[in-house]
Amino acid sequence: MRLLLVEDDLSLAALLKLKCKAAGFALDHVADGLEAEFLGNEIPYDGIILDLGLPGKPGLAVLKSWRAQGNRTPVLVLTARDAWHERVDGLKAGADDYLGKPFHMEELLARIQALIRRNTGQLHQFLTAPGLRLDEDRQQVVFDDGRTVPLTATEFRLLRYFMLHPGKILSKTRLTEHVYDQDFDRDSNLIEVYVRRLRARIGRERIRTQRGQGYIFR
Repeated sequence: MRLLLVEDDLSLAALLKLKCKAAGFALDHVADGLEAEFLGNEIPYDGIILDLGLPGKPGLAVLKSWRAQGNRTPVLVLTARDAWHERVDGLKAGADDYLGKPFHMEELLARIQALIRRNTGQLHQFLTAPGLRLDEDRQQVVFDDGRTVPLTATEFRLLRYFMLHPGKILSKTRLTEHVYDQDFDRDSNLIEVYVRRLRARIGRERIRTQRGQGYIFR
């Protein structure tokens, strides 16, 4: 899953980027409200972490603009701990959740994961498919017979996206957009490589090739 982090505190942003990547997210970072507004509308992010005090354009105005243009990407707003009015204004403007600063990284990750699951219609605590579930904390597959299969970072990101969208045709372009950050080489055929690896780990029949269109997870 791919996130947009909008935060002008560069030290906090650097820490968030490390934590989010360790948790299996691809993450793009911008520190300016105008750039954030553009990227949020141009790139199909799975979630956005938005600070309100930004140069260029305030975060609240950016959020209002996104919602006015029909952008429904889940947004987690970061606010000052005691600024209750910012939380109220953010929710009224269309934020899906908020988190006060300072915060625990584990809580932020849990909140953004919950927002993404709800947005894709996955209401259970764990991502499951017949015969298996995905352990997001350990980044491994757990089969019903007790077997576990560890995944590489890319395998984990790819499988999680498949499991969030079961039964849907997912093109290589769409998978690339949601599994990798903005620095990834878009002309690469790595998606095919990692699909083959996932099939070897969880069973070839679970990921079907739809010729000329992409892949379907079932």
